[in-house]
Amino acid sequence: MQAIDALLHRRSARALTGPAPDEGALELIFASAVTAPDHGRLRPWRFIVIRDAGRERFGELLADHLRRTHPASSEEKLQRERQKAFRAPLIVVVAAICTPGGKIPVIEQILSAGAAAQNVMLAAQALGFNAMWKTGGPAYDETVRAALGLEGKDAIVGFMYLGTDASRPDSLQRAPWSDLVRHWGDEPSASMNPIGVESK
Repeated sequence: MQAIDALLHRRSARALTGPAPDEGALELIFASAVTAPDHGRLRPWRFIVIRDAGRERFGELLADHLRRTHPASSEEKLQRERQKAFRAPLIVVVAAICTPGGKIPVIEQILSAGAAAQNVMLAAQALGFNAMWKTGGPAYDETVRAALGLEGKDAIVGFMYLGTDASRPDSLQRAPWSDLVRHWGDEPSASMNPIGVESK
């Protein structure tokens, strides 16, 4: 697949099934992920792979988060939360290992991890798979971060669900990109004049 095709036709999957990317495909996906822009060469990205029995443990982690944050949740809701871990045969948690107080602002480190997550999605699609990028409350929860081996200063930017796309092709109409672009500074405008000075 040409890179421009992957960019123009990327869409998030609605349903994923097996097979998941194998070890060779995962190597290519992670090799692609770490080409993300990286101000200061901090390499803040980390990738936590969850599959097989690990999905059951991850499901319990999600249910525990719901139980802690919404104590009145019914067992039915807790079970639905557990099942989120089985949306796909493979989950990759993309995190930013942040270095606060340094030369590079933390927001730039998190944005770099976000770019790595996008590369994961694009690489998966280029290899014939697809992905869903999920976050929600668990992504921002300190207990969940700790359970995944991350520290309080770190950030989860996404739970990337990977597998084979089982959803029906949709007719998603994207808004024209031209509606989102404006040019600045190359046209005469009264707004460019100093405040209180009228155009002559």
